[in-house]
Amino acid sequence: MTPQPNPEVGAAVKAADRAHVFHSWSAQELIDPLAVAGAEGSYFWDYDGRRYLDLTSGLVYTNIGYQHPKVVAAIQEQAATLSTFAPAFAIEARSEAARLIAERTPGDLDKIFFTNGGADAIEHAVRMARLHTERPKVLSAYRSYHGGTQQAINLTGDPRRWASDGAAAGVVHFWAPFLYRSRFYAETEEQECARALEHLETTIAFEGPATVAAIVLETIPGTAGIMVPPPGYLAGVREICDKYGIVLVLDEVMAGFGRTGEWFAADLFDVTPDLLTFAKGVNSGYVPLGGVAISGAIAETFAKRPYPGGLTYSGHPLACAAAVATINVMAEEGVVENARTLGTSVVEPALRELAERHPSVGEVRGVGMFWALELVKDRRTREPLVPYNAAGEANAPMTAFGAAAKQHGIWPFINMNRTHVVPPCNVTEAELKEGFAALDAALGVADEYTK
Repeated sequence: MTPQPNPEVGAAVKAADRAHVFHSWSAQELIDPLAVAGAEGSYFWDYDGRRYLDLTSGLVYTNIGYQHPKVVAAIQEQAATLSTFAPAFAIEARSEAARLIAERTPGDLDKIFFTNGGADAIEHAVRMARLHTERPKVLSAYRSYHGGTQQAINLTGDPRRWASDGAAAGVVHFWAPFLYRSRFYAETEEQECARALEHLETTIAFEGPATVAAIVLETIPGTAGIMVPPPGYLAGVREICDKYGIVLVLDEVMAGFGRTGEWFAADLFDVTPDLLTFAKGVNSGYVPLGGVAISGAIAETFAKRPYPGGLTYSGHPLACAAAVATINVMAEEGVVENARTLGTSVVEPALRELAERHPSVGEVRGVGMFWALELVKDRRTREPLVPYNAAGEANAPMTAFGAAAKQHGIWPFINMNRTHVVPPCNVTEAELKEGFAALDAALGVADEYTK
């Protein structure tokens, strides 16, 4: 679709937003949200007709891009047939969505509890783990994000937690592996893996293994920086959980449904959790949907004992119809394979080439359509481009980089010292090359702040 400028409508949309919409994670008077007129495929555009290649996939959820006609048609058909129904009934769209998801989850994760999104999926996964083990504590990593609801935000390891963390949620944080900024003075991936596992097991020992219900990990952390765990780490966590009777919860809200070039990132590491949370890519975000995939052992806990939890819109027909269509589109069009192939043959080489040319790029890391560039002031010392959790003037280099990216026609996903490259999983090679040319120009601005 060719964007048609309509600045008068755009001004009205913007005015109503500023008057009435309360935005998340924001100081309301300090933001200037873009008024979006439309979107299609890997692009969206504003009311001035300016088009942007979306390197954020919305919030890492439009895995098949915007406005895929088969998913739009499925939502329309479901709305005309049965637009909504209570969760206690068997509904075709719900049953089929659960079947298709269970076919793709690892191991015996064959029962699906539907939620409205990722945060409440985490809430219910933790509740299931605590009830199953009859233990109170949950361990999660620093450098993580698990959602904005009460338990999920306390599990989160980044600064967004601080304002809500009263240290009463039964959460204990630990350091997961990240060799580039190792907390274990490691020099190799093998050292980082071994020392991170030792640290985790020591943390469990000092907390009391009999008090720990679950370990919650993003299979590959998302907004924290897309740190792919070293070989053997997740398998080691699985062994520790088995040793102490702890439930392993893998959060695949961002990494799932093709993002890493596999249906689930757990498949990259040949690890099966006890509970797996998902959302976002399950239906490309077209209608809110999330869920928990549940192992046989935990499902058995609630076979004759009621599970004390539910949601009014659990397995909403419109959301499930969108999930069915999305999963089928991904299978028919080879979307997962596309993410894997282009990630290896196009994205990784292009980003590493950019890193060679730009002193502001300290590290390139990722897999599939899930990548991050770590931006630094000094490559030798690895000093970050801006301080941790910087704001205002201290964050000026990242603000300037983001503005330059938008000026060159890409919409970046920026968090602290990182820019993420997370386009739709069915992005084309030509679109990627266009995006990397724009990213090249924007990194030139970041270079101005290096030593």
